Amino acid sequence: MKTSKFSDSQILAILKQAEAGAPVPELCREHGMSSATFYKWRARFGGMDASMMARLKELESENARLKKMYAEERLKADILKEAIGKKVVKPSGRRELAQKAVQDKSIPVRLACAMFGISETCYRYQPRLADENAEIADWLLQLTTTHRNWGFGMCFYYLRNVKRFDWNHKRVRRIYRELELNLRIRPKKRLKRETPDALLVPESINHCWSMDFMHDQLEDGRSFRLLNIIDDFNREGLAIEADFSLPSERVVRTLNQVIEWRGKPKQIRSDNGPEYISALLAEWAARLAIELKVIQPGNPQQNAYAEQYNRTVRGEWLDQSLFSSIAEVQEHATEWLWFYNNERPNNAVGGVPPKYKKTLTTPSSTSIVH
Repeated sequence: MKTSKFSDSQILAILKQAEAGAPVPELCREHGMSSATFYKWRARFGGMDASMMARLKELESENARLKKMYAEERLKADILKEAIGKKVVKPSGRRELAQKAVQDKSIPVRLACAMFGISETCYRYQPRLADENAEIADWLLQLTTTHRNWGFGMCFYYLRNVKRFDWNHKRVRRIYRELELNLRIRPKKRLKRETPDALLVPESINHCWSMDFMHDQLEDGRSFRLLNIIDDFNREGLAIEADFSLPSERVVRTLNQVIEWRGKPKQIRSDNGPEYISALLAEWAARLAIELKVIQPGNPQQNAYAEQYNRTVRGEWLDQSLFSSIAEVQEHATEWLWFYNNERPNNAVGGVPPKYKKTLTTPSSTSIVH
């Protein structure tokens, strides 16, 4: 607001001179002002003293300030009613609303920041890693689409230990949550039982193998079986044999095929199935000096390595597709076994694929496994 070059006391003195009979044109010529200014002063301040004049100016200033404040609050209310459909918590979301309000309503940046509760620094912030974040999001979407039962841990281990990206786990976790990829885990009701003795982890490969059977059905309803064999040390899958029937002869033949390229183990752990306690398998093990370790009946936790592996097999590929023939099952099993050993991170061996742990060890280590 433009201020007058005349003080309050000077204005009152000029008005008193006019009241005393001094001609208006002479007063205007003497003080260097226009007659319009004089008549405006007389209409506004006529009959007032200095205190009343100061109070009038104070009230006019306060009134102008209140009008401006009311206009701003009305504008804020209109913009907020128009912009916010639901509660926005994150600063990034509030920054977008503020930028949209400045662009559409042509309001000052200061007012937009005050409306949405952000600082001007936040308003002007430019993300520098947006392209890299988009790449992380693409990887996460690809992994969770291909492997539908993978959670954050498996995705992060794959990106860090297999693909060798150096992204921080907190950053990957934040993007994982923003994409709403979290798996819903239903808690299971568990019976209280005595804690079994923990399985001792072998210290080298070919120290102890575990094997177990699985059952499933083809599209036409025919049942088939899978024989799974793993190395307990690095959880490496050694074989997956699929057929309608897998008697002891097939078990021995599969073990011989694995021993040809892997070498023989010192121990083989299994349950009490008829194929595992047969005389044929016992004679074969005695001939090769391999110890057969049979778990106690009704205690599958004693073969926990194989049971956990079976769960992974069923969840990762067996339950994901329908198969029309045994040949198709065996083809999928062979492909998945290579992926499991070479690319799939394994939590039990530090979040790396089994082949990575195998390269760090030699089969010459000798430790007793129970």
